[in-house]
Amino acid sequence: MRTTWMCNALLGLLVCASIAAGEDQGTKVSIEKKLTSEYALTKTTDDKSDIVTAGAVLVLQKDKVFMVPTDAQGNPCQNNYKDGRLSQSGSCKVNETFRKIPGFGHVIPGQDKAIVTRAFVTGEKFWLTKIDVHDTGKDKGVMLDFFTDAIKDVRYRGTLLITFKGGNLPSPEDALKLMAEVVTVAPSEEAKDDKKEPAQQGGQQQAAAPAAAPPAAEAAPPPVDAPPPAIEPPPPPPAEAPTVSLGQTPDEVVAALGQPAKKAKIGTKEIYFYKDLKVTFLNGKVKDIQ
Repeated sequence: MRTTWMCNALLGLLVCASIAAGEDQGTKVSIEKKLTSEYALTKTTDDKSDIVTAGAVLVLQKDKVFMVPTDAQGNPCQNNYKDGRLSQSGSCKVNETFRKIPGFGHVIPGQDKAIVTRAFVTGEKFWLTKIDVHDTGKDKGVMLDFFTDAIKDVRYRGTLLITFKGGNLPSPEDALKLMAEVVTVAPSEEAKDDKKEPAQQGGQQQAAAPAAAPPAAEAAPPPVDAPPPAIEPPPPPPAEAPTVSLGQTPDEVVAALGQPAKKAKIGTKEIYFYKDLKVTFLNGKVKDIQ
């Protein structure tokens, strides 16, 4: 009888554990889906040298997030965000300490070859390449992988673990709020232009509306013996509209079309936006015209 009771109790514990694991897995999937819907991921080339597909541009809201050059081996500098504070892994702290001591690299052999980290501060922008919710272990949270544009010809990468409060998986909405404490999505250039257009158009309409002209006085009839009026020559034909072609440089395009309404840069591509035209440059040459 006792054995039967113990077996039933053990079976109940296993069923409860299985249900709890299933609930956590469902919550994990929901959190990742919510975060990726708000923070579009960026895809990079395999060697981390360029961007294949650009996602959301992130704006850092905290000092300091440390990153390393993309060609650095391993991950010597992981950032952690917990209870409103940023911290770094032990190897990252040691590396930064050594760098701040004058001549230290000449005292310890090989230390002069230590990986050079860069501290990013509030307001700096970069890309997000991965979102991974950790639902096991001591610190449950969401791991983020960052990737930057070239800074003095060097691209950087870094990771950040945002620990969930209380050690439990939150709701997708609460996870989104927690993530926004550290990084937010920069508004797109198109959204900025949409906000400006109504005011600009209204001003243009007001400026374009001229004051009503006074009625013209009736012309006096010509004298009887006056010669016939001279026939005015026809107006000159309209000038050909300026055009651009593939392979031209930005200077040649500006010389033909004038300054663009706005510019955008995505990786090695640069886009000039005109009223009815979009010109895409790749490596300083016109690649596409739409």
